[in-house]
Amino acid sequence: MDKKKILIVEDEHKIARFLELELKYEGYEVDIANNGREGLEKGKESDVDLIILDLMLPGLSGIEVCRRLRQTSEVPVIMLTAKDDISDKVTGLDIGADDYMTKPFAVEELLARIRVLLKRKNINKEKEESQILEIGKLKLCKNNYKVEYDNENIELTKKEFELLEFMMINKNIVLTREKILDKVWGYDYFGDTNIIDVYIRYLRSKIDQKYNVNLIETVRGVGYIIRD
Repeated sequence: MDKKKILIVEDEHKIARFLELELKYEGYEVDIANNGREGLEKGKESDVDLIILDLMLPGLSGIEVCRRLRQTSEVPVIMLTAKDDISDKVTGLDIGADDYMTKPFAVEELLARIRVLLKRKNINKEKEESQILEIGKLKLCKNNYKVEYDNENIELTKKEFELLEFMMINKNIVLTREKILDKVWGYDYFGDTNIIDVYIRYLRSKIDQKYNVNLIETVRGVGYIIRD
């Protein structure tokens, strides 16, 4: 199992060192930044799994670091504050912090909160990945109706998208026209099954013919299949 990397952004060296030792003992990889600007740059790195961010920092405040991070990143952030001021906590949460702790704190509680946030991150990542279908260079994102081939966007109508999604979910399975009609158009559709052939042609013109591939195959007398 890959080690989770935690970034500590803390200007008090004793606290940073204490947290580093505790986190390493728990099996985490640890990096440290001692001011806000350094914390912002390190926080943008894609291998950081969670950030422990002090509120009072030289250079940029913890609030500003968090605000800027949230423009491009959803990495979990736990804010540390020496002030038991509700306005600081509310501000931190409003600009995107996931949790906060007031100094002094019990390290066991901090570790527990870290575990909760990392677990939540993994769940969210799994949910996000389940929304993405890929076959070779063809990628379909279900949550935003986006289709790409080799990172180039493909414009599809809603019905073209639904047909492609159904075929990709059932890749390597021969799908009859009747089954496609039932699942994509609905059981109450009373039109001709030739509509399937029409939409297959649309998809082939936008994918197979455009990119010179043969993803959508005809199984004569049966229906269609998309292979990975």
